[in-house]
Amino acid sequence: MSSSLQNRDRDIIWHPYTQMKDALPFIPMVRGQGSYLYDEAGNQYIDAVSSWWTNIHGHASPDIADAIYAQAKKMEQVIFAGFTHEPAVELAERLLQHIPFHKRVFYSDNGSTAVEVAIKMALQFYWNKGEQRSKIIAFKDAYHGDTFGAMSISARGLFTAPFQNLLFDVEFIPTPTPGNEKQTVDELNALIERYGKTSFAGFIFEPLVLGSAGMLMYTEQILDELIGICKANNILTIADEVMTGFGRTGKFLATDYCQNKPDIICLSKGITGGFLPFAATTCTADIYEAFLSNEKAKMFFHGHSYTANPLGCAAGIASLKLFETDNTFEKIGQIEKWHTAFESEMRQNAFVADVRHRGTIIAIELKTDDRGYLNNIRDRAYTFFIERKIILRPLGHIIYILPPYCTSAKDMQKVYSAIKDFLAELDAVGS
Repeated sequence: MSSSLQNRDRDIIWHPYTQMKDALPFIPMVRGQGSYLYDEAGNQYIDAVSSWWTNIHGHASPDIADAIYAQAKKMEQVIFAGFTHEPAVELAERLLQHIPFHKRVFYSDNGSTAVEVAIKMALQFYWNKGEQRSKIIAFKDAYHGDTFGAMSISARGLFTAPFQNLLFDVEFIPTPTPGNEKQTVDELNALIERYGKTSFAGFIFEPLVLGSAGMLMYTEQILDELIGICKANNILTIADEVMTGFGRTGKFLATDYCQNKPDIICLSKGITGGFLPFAATTCTADIYEAFLSNEKAKMFFHGHSYTANPLGCAAGIASLKLFETDNTFEKIGQIEKWHTAFESEMRQNAFVADVRHRGTIIAIELKTDDRGYLNNIRDRAYTFFIERKIILRPLGHIIYILPPYCTSAKDMQKVYSAIKDFLAELDAVGS
């Protein structure tokens, strides 16, 4: 496909996570509806990755679009230092109904900044209490974003190598994937014993599913144990629910599977139903109260120009209402059943090393000697699926599906069939 839009894009735009030198032509999309996106030639694509995990109810949801439009006609933006507005308050009230053990909501712009806010909250919480805690614990396979604080608490490797010397030190423990649980617990306990519990401000984790690491998964039982250890040692726990929140794992939050609850939660991606960049960081009353003081220096020094943007808040409210009125969790449950059946089928395939799924997320890990994000099987697979009008963006040798909740049985079967056809092609030509 060639178009004037593609040519204009090629001359001036720099795309994310893309080697621009040999990038395929970027497909001009003009509209979306439900689980579909349409290009300028009228071709219909199944969006099987929810447009980078953001779209939960479907594209161009009339309910969310109407809410944004109605708010835009009243007030599009107001400084949030010294002022407030109804959408910000209502959205916070609705979020906290789902997180009753938290009492405060801090708004920001995207997943990385929600994480930055959480890390700063944890560090300053202890600083305000007169404790100089500077250490953070994270999983070795973690990904928490692309800003410097978020990179610091993410896995050291391909994504962070150019900035290695500029990242602050973090204590990493193994990701507790099946078979690694005991080692993870042992290393967490060993860290606390080695440095003393008063050295650590927080433990941050992606609950149950590590997205960019290849949809690595682990159980709620081991997460419960890790959170419990931290609580017993007065170390704050931070759940990065940017990807896993808003129903992705089958419950509203992934940490809803746990008995022990995190002290801080980071939310973004699905918060506006995929309409607008927006984020929130929620916390317990104890954390908030540590910032209340007669000393101005103990205020939380963080903010964004678009903090609590009214349009984003309106979109968030409308999205949360759809959970109540659109049988959202029934749709999530149906996708989970389809994934369960497909997982059983995939386990019989000779090219599949592993299959894992949780809620609406399923990952198929292919057998290969070249494991990792830059595996060239990714480009072969991406092109194969695009030719079949399916948007799947593999993480190296790992093909995953993370669809909008409105995706039909027919469309899910088309996606499953395309994956089987791709594996058959690998078998025919050799991987």
